[in-house]
Amino acid sequence: MLNSDGPRISPPRSLKISTDITNEPFRQALGLDENGNSTCNEDRDEILRYLNLQLIANGYPAALTDADRTFAEVAKGLLENHRQKNRLLVNHRCPADQRIERFLQTHFSDVPGGDELKLPGRTLVLDRFGLARELSLPIEHDEFFSDLVQSYRVKNGVLHNPKHDRRTTVGTFHVTEGGLPIAGDKRAVPRATFVKMFETAMAPPEELKLFPFTSRQEEPASGWASLLLRPIVCPEVKGVTPEKRMEVRFFAPGTLVSNLDFVESIFGNAGDPYVPINDSGLDVMHWTGHTGAVILAPHLTTLTKKEVGLPHWDDATERQQRDSMCWKSEDELYNDGMAFKMTCRTDAGVIVTLIADNYFGYCK
Repeated sequence: MLNSDGPRISPPRSLKISTDITNEPFRQALGLDENGNSTCNEDRDEILRYLNLQLIANGYPAALTDADRTFAEVAKGLLENHRQKNRLLVNHRCPADQRIERFLQTHFSDVPGGDELKLPGRTLVLDRFGLARELSLPIEHDEFFSDLVQSYRVKNGVLHNPKHDRRTTVGTFHVTEGGLPIAGDKRAVPRATFVKMFETAMAPPEELKLFPFTSRQEEPASGWASLLLRPIVCPEVKGVTPEKRMEVRFFAPGTLVSNLDFVESIFGNAGDPYVPINDSGLDVMHWTGHTGAVILAPHLTTLTKKEVGLPHWDDATERQQRDSMCWKSEDELYNDGMAFKMTCRTDAGVIVTLIADNYFGYCK
């Protein structure tokens, strides 16, 4: 039950400091103790303080309470040092992002602009469970509203209502040409069109980048949030095969951080992608060799077919005409302005997906 008219129902900010390190893997990945009980409420004070430190260290305005402001003042020198290093290393990528960018720049090297495709250089890395959830709501309030999502803090956690909560698959799945074979029920996308879409995905409108956590502050923060997932692909079979996982990097403009809360609640948070222990490339016995990237970009539905390089109907192939990958009128929107998922994958083991919506089901 929502509590918009009554007293706030935010969990209390506990001052308790846990000394039990045996639960840390569960807490960090899923916000659970070893018995499967949620630890989010008792860890909330720690999560909020850590989130504010993350914002400050990355050069974003924070949403500090009086207690956190005192703590931030004590750590001011350290945070400024960290922020300066981040500024100097803005073009440095974590190993997973390096693999993704190398794939994109190699695969599209013969397409104009393809050899310069890059992921967001500056993101707020959500390296423990619970950060995305706190980031999705204002720090001292229980509701957040935008054109794409409505989020509420409720007694048993959070409730996120994306604009679209049910979707047909008709016309939804678009696969880029030049890679693995494309099934007949999928729409084939020209390689130059994927490049245009990717470039646009990397430049979302400013209103889409607002972090809800700071939305009620005098100086709100805006930017990208990112997450590392390592879902299990092959469970361990003792004496036969070890557990194997793939790696997935998830990127979302700040307003859509609720999507990251959703996916980490399913697959778990795999930690900081910049830390060597989380580099799949150094754990070959437990890595399938596959790397994925998922990028939320609902603003792609506003692009016209002509803008993304699709041909006129008279110049299109039979399949392009069948897949609506051509236009008769210059103002025709790509996919008729409807949501879609656009994927690029080859036998190199890397798959990059652009999602032109924030429907949670697409993120899985």
